[in-house]
Amino acid sequence: MHSNIDLLVTLTGGLTAALLLGYLAHRVGLSPLVGYLMAGIAVGPNTPGFVANRQIAEQLAEIGVILLMFGVGLHFHIKQLWAVRLVALPGAVVQSAVATGLGAMIAVLFGWGINAGLVFGLALSIASTVVLTRVLSDNNALHTPTGHIAVGWLVVEDLFTVVVLVVLPAIFQGGAIGVVLGLAGLKIAALVVLTFVLGGRFIPWMLKRIAKTRSRELFTVSVLVVALGIAVGSAKLFGVSMALGAFLAGMVVGRSDFSLRAASDALPMRDAFAVLFFVSAGMLFDPRFLIESPLLVVSTLGVVLIGKPLAALGIVLLLRYPLKVALSVAVALAQIGEFSFILADMGKRLQVLPDAANSALVAGAIGSIAINPVLYRLVALLERRLNRRKLTDEKNETPIQPVGLTAVVIGYGPVGRTLSRILRDNGIEPTIVEMNLETVQRIRAEGMGAVYGDAAYAETLQAAGIARASGLILSSSNFQDSTEIIRQARDLNPTIQVLARCSYLREAQTLRQAGADAAFAGEGEVALAMAQSILQQLGATGEQLDRERQRVREALFGK
Repeated sequence: MHSNIDLLVTLTGGLTAALLLGYLAHRVGLSPLVGYLMAGIAVGPNTPGFVANRQIAEQLAEIGVILLMFGVGLHFHIKQLWAVRLVALPGAVVQSAVATGLGAMIAVLFGWGINAGLVFGLALSIASTVVLTRVLSDNNALHTPTGHIAVGWLVVEDLFTVVVLVVLPAIFQGGAIGVVLGLAGLKIAALVVLTFVLGGRFIPWMLKRIAKTRSRELFTVSVLVVALGIAVGSAKLFGVSMALGAFLAGMVVGRSDFSLRAASDALPMRDAFAVLFFVSAGMLFDPRFLIESPLLVVSTLGVVLIGKPLAALGIVLLLRYPLKVALSVAVALAQIGEFSFILADMGKRLQVLPDAANSALVAGAIGSIAINPVLYRLVALLERRLNRRKLTDEKNETPIQPVGLTAVVIGYGPVGRTLSRILRDNGIEPTIVEMNLETVQRIRAEGMGAVYGDAAYAETLQAAGIARASGLILSSSNFQDSTEIIRQARDLNPTIQVLARCSYLREAQTLRQAGADAAFAGEGEVALAMAQSILQQLGATGEQLDRERQRVREALFGK
């Protein structure tokens, strides 16, 4: 049992080290992931100074893996998974076979035996969920053809790992492998059916009832319950990985109207927990192993960074995908992580895998995790240069099509409805961001774009098309996060014109400081309207009205 102080010390120490070293890595031009791994080494038992509790770190990291896979599932639909089946399935099988064969060769070379070699090779064949999704997200490639293929590939590997974990005890301890495989297949099928048939009906129904309460806390808790509940239930009841269960849960929520709000409201903490995965991985590493067995470390990295990518590259090219997609998928999968450690742990418990193999896996994981973001960045850089050259070559051949003006309107009360109508009448297509689900459904039925979610989150604004919008309108004076919405919009689209509404004059200056081009305070507009009415009743001329209106506006709002 761990005391509360152990939990807090490990959480605080691990995140503090990750913050400092992650920032340092970023400053020198490396991925922050490298800093997180170094933080794990720094707070681990193999270096002097503060030592965090590795078991607690691993447990917290598991939460990060669950939330991460739930988030991936939110945006990954069945059609996308089915669309990449012809490359993900054979690709994962071929790459796993190549990596397993190369790993077995290393094991035989170092005298571990063929049984240890098979387990070691299987562990080398499985890419890290956390690293893959993080690298793809950091390069805006998660929801591209490359991302769909890589994630589909990862799902196949995950299913394959589940089968391996079930079959290994039967192989090395005796048992009917056919029966074990049959039971595993039935369990996975039952999990999928229950999740999509029963969960597909109950979960949206439950989230709709929770959303009607207008309580952000209740909605956040409900999404976490769905993610963690299905993940834990998958492991306890069906014997599959919690990451796979979380992925399926995300896919169910992603098919509903609540996918965007779930991503923005309930998952901001996933990054903090995911960081702890890298910290816990670094804690396993003993730097002395690099000196004691350099050839083993180099051989392991060779399989992960050269053997696996070449196999993936070959199969993707063979299936006639573009070179840039093949390269991106191959590099994205050139790493190992959490499931490699799980397989290695089972190998040790079955007394098949020696301690040196486990150390080699840790070294291979840390090395590949550190190098992978850099390699992917190089591929992305090459792709951008090729695209730039292509655009240059085609600039005189392909006419530029005009892009229609768009605007994002936050809120759909009386002001939002009026402004949206005026925008549409003048050729500007509005997209409404609204927190009332029924209102969103009604807007969509009327043929306008609408997004259900909280505009204070970048994901919601991105879904509304803020990056290409010419204007942003905050139509309600009741937004508690108006300044944050404006800042997020400015980060995503620095040239956007922002009009904001507030209740009081003192709030208008705050909105302008946050980046609003114009801020309209309710009490100021009322005062202006009343002053104009008085002057009209006194018989003021048009010129006098304009002059006095300007004087009142400057007195209230400033020049």
